[in-house]
Amino acid sequence: MQLPKTFHFGEDHLTASIALGIADGSIEAAVTDHCFEKIKASSLRVQNIVAKGDTVYGINTGFGPLCNTKISKEDTRILQSNILQSHSVGVGQPITQKLSKLMLILKIQALSKGFSGIAVATIQRMLWHLDNNAIPIVPSQGSVGASGDLAPLSHLFLPLIGLGKVDYEGKTITTDELFKKTGLKPLELGPKEGLALINGTQFIAAHAVLVVQKLQYALRHADIIGAMMLEGLQGSMKPFHEKLHEVRPFKGNQHVAGRIRTLLQGSEILEDHIDCERVQDPYSLRCIPQVHGASRNAWLHLKELLEVELNAVTDNPVIIDDELTISGGNFHGQPLAMALDYAALAASELGNISDRRVYLALEGNSPGVPKLLMEDTGINSGYMILQYTSAALASENKSLCFPASADSIPTSLGQEDHVSMGSISGRKALNIIENVEKILAIELLTAAQAFEYRKPLKSGVLLDEIHKFVRTKVSFAESDRVFADDIEQGIQMIQEGEIIALVEHVMDSKKLKWNTPHQHEFEMY
Repeated sequence: MQLPKTFHFGEDHLTASIALGIADGSIEAAVTDHCFEKIKASSLRVQNIVAKGDTVYGINTGFGPLCNTKISKEDTRILQSNILQSHSVGVGQPITQKLSKLMLILKIQALSKGFSGIAVATIQRMLWHLDNNAIPIVPSQGSVGASGDLAPLSHLFLPLIGLGKVDYEGKTITTDELFKKTGLKPLELGPKEGLALINGTQFIAAHAVLVVQKLQYALRHADIIGAMMLEGLQGSMKPFHEKLHEVRPFKGNQHVAGRIRTLLQGSEILEDHIDCERVQDPYSLRCIPQVHGASRNAWLHLKELLEVELNAVTDNPVIIDDELTISGGNFHGQPLAMALDYAALAASELGNISDRRVYLALEGNSPGVPKLLMEDTGINSGYMILQYTSAALASENKSLCFPASADSIPTSLGQEDHVSMGSISGRKALNIIENVEKILAIELLTAAQAFEYRKPLKSGVLLDEIHKFVRTKVSFAESDRVFADDIEQGIQMIQEGEIIALVEHVMDSKKLKWNTPHQHEFEMY
């Protein structure tokens, strides 16, 4: 499925891939005149509520525990500016510019639905920040993920009223400096606008977008590297047989088994030991479809939930029409918080089984493969200590797997008595995936070393090409060296997606097809 060249906020269906495309500039994004009319109509509804004097939460009342405090017509605008300032309490290192930009994109999409009472001028200013790459600085900590991501969203929108800082033209500058450079002036927010800006799940959802992207890459790499290790250790292909997975038809399991069959198609190494005496491989090889597949199922669950959230209205209150304004809980982050915790566990398990395969490669129990993956050991430690690092990373991930969504600390004087902690779920999930990338890099190096001992036999064309590519970056190790340099090369290959790109290139040039059930569902669109 081809991504669109242009995306229309508030009208078109947003996906993780489209959001990432808007963020990197490969997809243009705009608000149509028709959508601006919907936004204007919603804003007028708020103006009418203020004019009539009806008591509506967040429009002419205080916030949280102050919801019963009536605000005068004259003070409703001051209230909106105050809420941005009072809620800007974030701490910690700033999130990346990419995450801040995704937050901005997701917020424009939600507000452009026409149910939030935001002014046209405010949306236009947000679009200016996006189009001119003037991205607000947002601290990483401070959201409990319940009344939306209040603190990070407040920081995201401080520049609208002339406060805060932005990343602009490669430098971090104050909004005052930005205004001097561009001639912009602070906006005067109307009734409800401040609340509409800071209520919502865009901090959580932005992290989920990156989790979906990075976890998918990790899953693809895990299959490829696992297949190379299977060849290096002369594992059996029977556990990947299509018929086996038809009698336990989990989508992820079937998909992974199909990928391994495709990667090993035409392998001389497999043919060489087809009648060997070994009955079963250890689980880390034999159960690749079941373990990687379970993580794939978790990824699919997150992707499906995220797509709902990316096209939802998550602020409060929601202005349905002229007669109906609802104060509800669409801002609560629990739907994504739980799914992100699930995805974090799924990622951790990828690293866990990868570390076990690294250990397996060092044991020297596979014919032709020396202990510690090196002939001359004693004076050389071989690949032994690389597994220390993969073990440390796998253990760190296990400690990060406690679900943030299992916790709740009441806030807002008890008005917000159950919160999701989804912001922590998102940050932890990304941290775990980054550790998994490092573990997979170590497995890639050890698999490539084991693979070398199968020569002159060849694997299938895909794995042979991958091995050749790895050898352009990291040479075969005959003696000890500073393996940290090799690991860094491995991490770079994984983080930049070079191996995945190579596989797709070889498949296209050789006119090969993936033998993978449920291919469409496990793609990002």
